[in-house]
Amino acid sequence: MRTEPQTRSTGTRPTGARTTTATLSTGTVGTVRNLGILAHVDAGKTTVTERILYLTGATHKRGEVHHGTTVTDFDPQERDRGITIFAAAVSCDWDGHRINLIDTPGHVDFSDEVERSLRVLDGAVAVFDAVAGVEPQSESVWRMADRHGVPRIAFVNKLDRAGADLDSAVGSIRRRLHPAPLVMQLPIGQEDGFTGVVDLLRMRALTWADGQGGAVEGPVPAELAEEARRRRRLLEEAVAELHPGALEEFCEHSALSAATLATALRDLTRTGEGLVVLCGSAYRNRGIEPLLAAVVAYLPSPLDVPPVRGTHGGGEQQRSADPSAPFAALVFKVNSTATGRLTYLRVYSGTIEKGAAVLDVGARRTERISRILRVQADRHAEVDRAVAGDIVAVIGPKAARAGATLCLPAAPLLLEPPSVADPVVSVAVEARRSTDSDRLAAALARLVEEDPSLVLRTDPETGQTVLSGMGELHLEVAVEKIRRAQGLEVGVGRPKVSYRETVTRAVSGLLYRHVKQEGGAGQFAHVVLDVDPLAAAAADGSARGADGGADGGTLFEFRSAVVGGRVPQEYVRAVEAGCRDALAEGPLGGHPVTGLRVTLTDGATHPKDSSEMAFRTAGRLALREALRAAATALLEPVVELTATVPEDAVGGVLGDLAARRGRVSGSTTRGGTAVITATVPLAELFGYANRLRGRTQGRGTFTTRPTGYAPAPAPQPGTAAGTAAGTAAGTPAR
Repeated sequence: MRTEPQTRSTGTRPTGARTTTATLSTGTVGTVRNLGILAHVDAGKTTVTERILYLTGATHKRGEVHHGTTVTDFDPQERDRGITIFAAAVSCDWDGHRINLIDTPGHVDFSDEVERSLRVLDGAVAVFDAVAGVEPQSESVWRMADRHGVPRIAFVNKLDRAGADLDSAVGSIRRRLHPAPLVMQLPIGQEDGFTGVVDLLRMRALTWADGQGGAVEGPVPAELAEEARRRRRLLEEAVAELHPGALEEFCEHSALSAATLATALRDLTRTGEGLVVLCGSAYRNRGIEPLLAAVVAYLPSPLDVPPVRGTHGGGEQQRSADPSAPFAALVFKVNSTATGRLTYLRVYSGTIEKGAAVLDVGARRTERISRILRVQADRHAEVDRAVAGDIVAVIGPKAARAGATLCLPAAPLLLEPPSVADPVVSVAVEARRSTDSDRLAAALARLVEEDPSLVLRTDPETGQTVLSGMGELHLEVAVEKIRRAQGLEVGVGRPKVSYRETVTRAVSGLLYRHVKQEGGAGQFAHVVLDVDPLAAAAADGSARGADGGADGGTLFEFRSAVVGGRVPQEYVRAVEAGCRDALAEGPLGGHPVTGLRVTLTDGATHPKDSSEMAFRTAGRLALREALRAAATALLEPVVELTATVPEDAVGGVLGDLAARRGRVSGSTTRGGTAVITATVPLAELFGYANRLRGRTQGRGTFTTRPTGYAPAPAPQPGTAAGTAAGTAAGTPAR
């Protein structure tokens, strides 16, 4: 591993950069970088990816988002909408290293694509807008990367825009994301005059004459020399505070050499203690070479990350990135194409060849790999094998879904799958023509197989097919995909949100006896339950161990206070399982129940008729009865809305948010534009995009981010809240 990034000199494209479809070997796993591009909508992720592909020789023409000619935004909907919807994988070579790159979506509705991608990545480049700084979805994907322990470097993009300010963007990173930013560059010029950067590591200037050619290296401009020395000193001091080896040299020499500084930056990046910050303008092709050099120098290879952990036979095992180890891979994406079903894999250990048999551990099914493909977005090149560190697509597996583990049948290992968020918005879908019902059902099944964040169910009361997802745009894209791919006319009902129910008043000493005798062994179970709101339980610090959280998952705690062995432990577990069964439907409208603690205080058994099934049934029916006796309340999902609007439209936008029961939490004005932050019930946001465009003459934009659940107002006939609650409990309006 090199300790200091090298920057290429002049030229339209580095002559040594080229694509390859060769597989990796044991000695070259250390030259691989599996990384993602993360950012908010319109920060420039896809443009950064496009420039990387062009600069490395993977493409021979620069694609543009606004022209619909980019490599990774190849889906017709992505090109029509001008946003990234589906995570796309590409590969390129740079300075003897292979870079497997995943361009991820920036819209919150498609954050599950980001989650699945981060699960299989070793590093990431976080892209920030030099004008806007950290935006809402930037923060969300940053927290996802934190959860997965993915090292990052930052690229502050769009320095050529009016109002661009590197220091302001870095300040927002420090305030909102709380890393220690280590700024590696000083911009040369501002806004339209931005022409290059000063590399503070080597104290050299890199300039791009017209954005078409490569970087031209030269001395630091005289007018920036003093500022460059000051910033280099600040960088050395910041690194010395965080890195023991650098601190030792700094104390001895009052300065850091370039080699020591580069080594410390690499270590701090991989531990997450520091964040290397670079800058440029991807659209004008400025700053991409230093970014690639930083990726190679600072982000880890598959050999630098801890061995992947999995389970088998109740014990934990780990596998290192060794091509000679037993094969193990994680499926992170499934896609149906005209040429067949593509299953995207991250190979963590071992080697897989064409024709090999692999085991889908979760499904306990053996699959055969017929083809292995090196992925270039929607284009593929066939290879003979894939080894540890590779990200490839395979053809052959028929049933493997995202999150599945494929491994050597003789050495099974189950890897932890990516987490999937609960859907919050639903629509009723049906075929316009009754003769298309079977085709629609098959298309929906394939859609859900490809996207685990979509949930398909049939309403048992109405018989309607209900599709649930992460937002209106998510569902709109899914339905449009069916229309385009299958040529079906699909009718869509009014979206509805996923409500929850919770307990607001405790119930103590509820006794329930389950006795059933129908010949032979009977069923007998006697339980006594206390049910408390979990908020009250948390206040005394006793709610530790509760599962779920404010993201809308089930927040529930069960404990036993039975003494004297009146209820054996195996029956206590059965009571807990029964209580969890009862949480599926609450008494108000059949919504899932959350936010409660159940305590088993007493019970009784029968020497012959008691069983785990009897106590599970008793737990379920007892909790249902307790919920009917307790005071319960409806919870509705709320989101944090960030609207960017012209300053002269602020009054109308605030009034509209108030009418939608929004609570404004902040408002800032900069350059004639106001950024309004508010918490709004999700049910009130249907159709908000059109309303915002109307109030701002098409100049307003907004993003949302789920923040949890909040009490819904008591339903009143004729009010928006009453309509929302009624829709939640009943059928989506046509």
